[in-house]
Amino acid sequence: MNIFIIFSITFACGVFGNVNSNVNPLPYEAIFNFGDSISDTGNAAAYHHVPKDGKSPYGSTYFKHPSGRLSNGRLIIDFITEAYGLPMLPAYLDLTKGQNIRHGVNFAFAGAGALDMNYFIKNRLKAPATNNSLSVQLDWFKKLKPSLCKNKKECNNYFKKSLFIVGEIGGNDINALISYNNISKLREIVPPMIEEITKATIALIEEGAVEVVVPGNFPIGCNSGVLTVVNSGNKDDYDQFGCLAAYNVFIKYYNWRLNQAIEALRQQKNHVKIIYFDYYGDARRLFQAPQKYGFSSSKNETFRACCGTGEPYNVDEHAPCGSLTSTICSDPSKHINWDGAHFTEEAYKLIAKGLVEGPFASSSLKSPLFKIV
Repeated sequence: MNIFIIFSITFACGVFGNVNSNVNPLPYEAIFNFGDSISDTGNAAAYHHVPKDGKSPYGSTYFKHPSGRLSNGRLIIDFITEAYGLPMLPAYLDLTKGQNIRHGVNFAFAGAGALDMNYFIKNRLKAPATNNSLSVQLDWFKKLKPSLCKNKKECNNYFKKSLFIVGEIGGNDINALISYNNISKLREIVPPMIEEITKATIALIEEGAVEVVVPGNFPIGCNSGVLTVVNSGNKDDYDQFGCLAAYNVFIKYYNWRLNQAIEALRQQKNHVKIIYFDYYGDARRLFQAPQKYGFSSSKNETFRACCGTGEPYNVDEHAPCGSLTSTICSDPSKHINWDGAHFTEEAYKLIAKGLVEGPFASSSLKSPLFKIV
């Protein structure tokens, strides 16, 4: 999910992690990921030709340099690949000739929505910042497919051992409408969003996918960027933890509708394992008991972005993280939120752990080779 698309920040392409020996088969031979800035490992950076040699707080904690990721370090997808003994996924738009892509590719693009730009134009709504939507990413996969396998039998055998992750996607469709401060307007885009996610999932199954993850969305009422944009002065709008109650209720509604669609797909495609990632429950626990997970226990600090400027959440869309007036907290691992729209590496690690090791994936993924620590 990305409210402020930061193209002035310098990125660099992702680095690779460990690759297991061929002696012991990997649980997944490859992972193919689709989504937005929550899992983009360099596509937006490559698309916008952002220089790779500048200074930026993005990537500073783990990579020690910009990494194409909108966080201070690794993302959920990075922790998932590491847990399964795979290298970090290269970004599709940053691939080089002859590069080994046997272990998967990342098609996620920062700012992407589930819906195409035409939907927003047709309905006279504020649109996401890019049209590299889910359908565009699916087209990228289809173009790349001949480089992955040569015929139907080879593709089926290969994809049978692969994991496909369709999202999180849809956060930017929702974020584009947050400024309207109208929950009814948000509810109107839920059916077309879920239709697009369902169509993409079916298309991947038709391409040979037999294990597909479809994540829900996060508790946006706890998101520092959303809290800043809504800026409600009515204390009754907030729950006991400090989140905007109505926006979290909306996300629960969205996730419920998405689960209905997933269940229908399971009935239609009973040869396919379709997994739901409960991003809502996985992330919400961090805000409900921050101290339990090593974050600051101060209510003010719980929602304060590590990198940014402005009060009360250290978020200002006109002076984003990485701008001249922004500041960086002394210890990002004590913060849940990184820059207003995105989580810190520490929060992403805990969320990934809840997905890979349970209990926030339904059905469960295959057993990982490594624990997320």
